[in-house]
Amino acid sequence: MTVSRADVLRALELVKLPASGQSLAASGRIGDVLIDGGKVIFSIGIDATEANAMEPVRRAAESAVSGLPGVTQVLVGLTADKAPASAGMQARQQAQRPSPGPGGVPKPTGVPGVKQIIAVASGKGGVGKSTTAANLAVALSGLGLKVGVLDADIYGPSMPKIFGIKGKPQVVSGRTLAPMEAYGLKIMSIGFLVDEETPMIWRGPMVISAITQMLREVAWGELDVIVVDMPPGTGDAQLTMAQQVPLAGAVIVSTPQDLALLDARRGVAMFRKVAVPILGLVENMSYFICPECGHQSDIFAHGGARHEAERLQVPFLGEIPLAMPIRETSDGGRPIVASDPQSQHAKAYVALARQVQASLGGATRAAPRIVIE
Repeated sequence: MTVSRADVLRALELVKLPASGQSLAASGRIGDVLIDGGKVIFSIGIDATEANAMEPVRRAAESAVSGLPGVTQVLVGLTADKAPASAGMQARQQAQRPSPGPGGVPKPTGVPGVKQIIAVASGKGGVGKSTTAANLAVALSGLGLKVGVLDADIYGPSMPKIFGIKGKPQVVSGRTLAPMEAYGLKIMSIGFLVDEETPMIWRGPMVISAITQMLREVAWGELDVIVVDMPPGTGDAQLTMAQQVPLAGAVIVSTPQDLALLDARRGVAMFRKVAVPILGLVENMSYFICPECGHQSDIFAHGGARHEAERLQVPFLGEIPLAMPIRETSDGGRPIVASDPQSQHAKAYVALARQVQASLGGATRAAPRIVIE
C-alpha cells in the first residue's frame, strides 16, 4: 500500500498543539511532505522560542505517521523562522546562548565522538568538489585517521555513486541511523534515503533540517574527522552549516579560470565572516596531459588558484589534473585513491590530504594498506 500526503495529514489530525489544542494538520505548520516508497519526510514550522515545547509534538507526529500502513521510516524536523522578541525575552535568550567564539560568533555544539569536522566547498557547481571530497576522505583514512563523510548536497547528492553504495541505512534506535560504510569510511547522504531519481523540491528550512539530522542523528561512533561535501554556492544552507557546526576548517575547490575563481573568492569570504579557518585552495582540473603524446594542455587555464591563494593569503593545497581515470573511477564507484593508490592522480590527493592533516594538527597511527579486490 502506498501512503499519500492526504494519509499523512489525516494521521496528524490526531496530534494536538499543547497551547491551543488545535490539530497539527489544521495548524498550517506542516511543510513540504516528501514520500519515497515507505519513507516519509516533512518539517513542522515553529517559532524559535517554541523549540523545547514542540519537541513532544514532533515525536508524536513521527509516531502517528509511523503507524500508517506501508510506512517504514519517518523523519520529522522542526524548522524555525525567528520572530522579533520582547526586550525581556531577548535578555533571557541572550543569557541562554552559548558563549561567543572568535569574531563574536556563538560556539556551535560538537558531534559526540567526532574530534574535527571540515568542509569541502566551492563557490559554484561543476568544479569537481564531490570527487575531491571523496578522494580526500579516502586519503585521510590511508594516513591513519578514522574518517566519516557527510554528503550535505541535498539537491545533488553524489556520494552514493562515487562510493558505489547501494541500499538504505538501518535504524539503530529511535531516530538514529547507522551510517553506510565503504573503503573504511562511514558515510551518510540523503541519496541513501530517497530514490536517486526523486527530485528534492525543498525550501531552505527543510534542507537545513535534513542536513542537521544527517549530522546529529547518525551513529558516527569515534571519528578523527568528518569530511563534509558542502552544497555549491554561498547560500542559506552553507551559512547555516558554517554557523551551527563546529568546523575546524574549509577546503575551497576551484578550477583555474577567472569565472570559477570569482565564486571561490566569495566562498573564502563567507567562511571568514563566520570565523571558519581556510585550510586552503585546491586547483582542480588544473591541466590535461594527452595520454597519446604526453602534451600538457591547460584547458581551463593554469595556476589561477595558486595566484588567488597568494592574493588572499591562504594556503595553496595543490593541483589535481583533468584526467580520465579520475572520472572513470568516480563514475564506477571506486575512488582513485582506493582503486589505484600508486597512480600519480592518487598521489596528488594524498599530498592534499597530508597538508590538510598537518593543518588540523594531528599525527595519527599508521593505517593498513587499502586493498581493492
